[in-house]
Amino acid sequence: MRSVAFHIQKGGVGKTTLSGNIAALACDSKRVVLIDCDPQGNSSSWFLTETPRHELADVLQGSISVKQALVSVRENLSILPTFSLDGALKQYAETRLNDEPFIFEELVGELALLGFDLAIFDLSPGMSRLEKSVLLAMDEVIVPLTPEYFSVDGITIFNNELGKLNKNFRRRVRFDRIVCNAINHSFRRHREFVAALQALDYELYLVPQDARLAESQIRHQSASEYDHQAKAVPELRRLANALVSS
Repeated sequence: MRSVAFHIQKGGVGKTTLSGNIAALACDSKRVVLIDCDPQGNSSSWFLTETPRHELADVLQGSISVKQALVSVRENLSILPTFSLDGALKQYAETRLNDEPFIFEELVGELALLGFDLAIFDLSPGMSRLEKSVLLAMDEVIVPLTPEYFSVDGITIFNNELGKLNKNFRRRVRFDRIVCNAINHSFRRHREFVAALQALDYELYLVPQDARLAESQIRHQSASEYDHQAKAVPELRRLANALVSS
C-alpha cells in the first residue's frame, strides 16, 4: 500500500480539496482510504452527511479498531473521519502522541492489512507534533500551493523541515511533486509564478481556477462526480493516475 500526504505549513492552499478529489479519482482503479488528520474535520464534513459513531482519535486511543471506524463513502473509497465537536484528535495530539510517535506508521500497516492500495492523509497547516508524526509514516508528501508571492519561499521552508525529519528519523519520505491551485493564465502574475515554479526541480501540476470545486463540496461530492467536465478535473486526474501507477 502507498501512503501519501498533501501538506505545507500554510493554510488555505487547497490541501483538503486535493486530498478528497484525488482520493475520489484514484478509487476508479484502486481501493483507497482517505484519513482526515485535520482536527477541524473538513474532509469528513465534505464526504459524510451524518456524524459517524467513531473517528480517527478513537482508533489512536485504542478504544476501537481501524475497521470499526472506517466509513464507506463510494465503491472502493472509505474515509477514516475526524469531527471537531469535542476536539478529540487535538487533545490526543497534545497529550498522548508524544509517547507514541510512530502510531501513524502502525495505522498505515493496519490499513494495508485491510486491503487498501492507497492511503491519502489530509493534514492541517503547520508543523506540530501531529503533522510530523503523520509525515514520518508517509511514502510521499505532495505540496499544494496557490499563486502567491511568498509561496516559493514556503517550498524551501517545507523542504528544510522535511529534510530534518528524514535525517533525524532516518526516513526517505519522497517530496518531488508540487500542485499549484487556482491558476488563471489570463493573470500576468500567475504566469510569472508558474514560470518560477517551472524553473524548480519538481514535477509540477497546475490546477485551474474552477468554481465547481467549491460547489461540489457543498453537495458532498467530488468535482468529477459533480461535473465531469469541470476545468480542474483533467489535471486532478493526471495526478491521481500518477499516484496509482507509482
